Amino acid sequence: MGCFTQGRAQTIKFVEYDLPNGLHVILHQDNTVPVVAVSVMYHVGSKNEVAGRTGFAHFFEHLLFEGSENIKRGEFMKIVSSHGGANNANTSQDRTFFYELFPSNDFKLGLWLESERMMHPVINEIGVKTQNEVVKEEKRLRFDNQPYGHLNADMDEKLFPTHPYNWPVIGSMKDIDAAKLQEFKDFFKTYYVPNNAVLSIAGDIDMEQAKRYVTAYFGEIPRGNPVSYSKIEEQPITKEMTDTAYDANIQIPLVAIGYRVPGMDSRDAKTMDMISYILSVGGSSKFYKKMVDEKKEAAFVGSNNYTLEDYGVFMNYATPSNGTPINVLIEDMDSEVLKLQTDLISEEEYKKIKNQMENNLVSSNSKMLGIAENLAGGYTFHHKNTGYTNEELPIIKSITRDDIRNAANKYLKTSSRVVLYTLPFKKPA
Repeated sequence: MGCFTQGRAQTIKFVEYDLPNGLHVILHQDNTVPVVAVSVMYHVGSKNEVAGRTGFAHFFEHLLFEGSENIKRGEFMKIVSSHGGANNANTSQDRTFFYELFPSNDFKLGLWLESERMMHPVINEIGVKTQNEVVKEEKRLRFDNQPYGHLNADMDEKLFPTHPYNWPVIGSMKDIDAAKLQEFKDFFKTYYVPNNAVLSIAGDIDMEQAKRYVTAYFGEIPRGNPVSYSKIEEQPITKEMTDTAYDANIQIPLVAIGYRVPGMDSRDAKTMDMISYILSVGGSSKFYKKMVDEKKEAAFVGSNNYTLEDYGVFMNYATPSNGTPINVLIEDMDSEVLKLQTDLISEEEYKKIKNQMENNLVSSNSKMLGIAENLAGGYTFHHKNTGYTNEELPIIKSITRDDIRNAANKYLKTSSRVVLYTLPFKKPA
C-alpha cells in the first residue's frame, strides 16, 4: 500500500475480505468521532443498460428506498431520521452508491437497512408507479427546466456514437414507461447481488465486532450469477464535428468544446485533471484571467475533466458578455490550449496546481463517508486496488510539466473534438 509523503495527507488504513457469497467487505476504523458510514457500491450504472431500456440503474436508486419484506413502504427514510442518521444514494454511468451515516451506537441499523435492500426489496407495481413520477419530476427540475440542463447529454451523444455513455444516466422516460414489472425484477436479480457489490464501512467501529455483524446481516444473501460486461470500443474521432442544440431556458448562448479522453484507470486521466485545473480553477487560471478579467469577453468560462470507467470527457465551455461573438470565445480558449501544447507551464504554476489537487484529495478523505466511497471506488474501478486512494497523491506528484504538454498534444486536438453551440430557443410567433 502506498502512503502520502506530506504530513497532512494521511494514509488510509483498512481491512478487506470477501464473504463466501462474493460480497467484498472493506473496514476502516477511526474512533476519534462517534460516527459510522455504512455504504454499498454496486458495479452497475447506465452503461449496463441497453438501448430502448435506458434509465434503469438510476430508477433503482429510487426504487430501492420503497421498502422490503421487513420494512414497510415509505418507512426507510423515517427509520434513518428517527435514529439521528442521514442517508442518500447516487448513480453514475458506472456505479450506484447507497449510504447511511449513523451515530456509532446505531451502526447495526445501517447494516440491517442495506442488507434488507440487497436481500429482499419489494419491487411491485405501486412502487414502480410512484418512483416513475418521482424520476419524471427530477428530470423536469434538473434537466428539462434547468438552463443548459441538457449540455452534457448533448455532448455525450456526439462523443459516444456507439458506447452506452451515449445516453444520460437518468435515461428516457419513454423507456421507463414501456418497461414491464418483470424487466425491473430481472434487472435487480442481475446486478444487485453480493458478488457485484462492495460493502464499505468507515468510522467508530471495533474490527472484530464489525466482522461478526457483517456476517450476521449479509452472510445468508445468496450469490448471484456472474456479472459480465465488455467495454465497447469507440472509433477515434478524426475530424472536428460541429453541432447546435437549442434551449428554451436560456437567454445567453454557450459554446462547449468536447474531447474523448482516457478512463479513470489511466495515469493520463490525472494529467487531464491537472490540465482542467490549469485552465479554469480559480481567478488566476488561464481562461478566467484572459477571458473574464482582462478581455471581459466571457460572462462565464470553465474546463472540466469528467472521468468515467471506460472513457472520460474533457470539456471547455464559455458564455459571452458584452456582445462578444462565439467564435472569439473559441479562438481564445484554443489559444490557451495551444500554449499548453507548445510551452511548459511555469514552475510556480506547476506547484500551485499540484497543491490544489492535493488539497482536494485530502478534503475527500477528511470525512468517513468520503473514505468509505474512495475505498470502494478503488476496489471497483482500479483492478481491486482498494488502497488506490493512498496512491493518488504520489501519482499526482509524479506528473511532470512535460507530461502535461504531451497530454495536451495527444488528447486536445482540433481534429478530434466536438464543438457544440447551445442557443436560446425562441418559439415562433
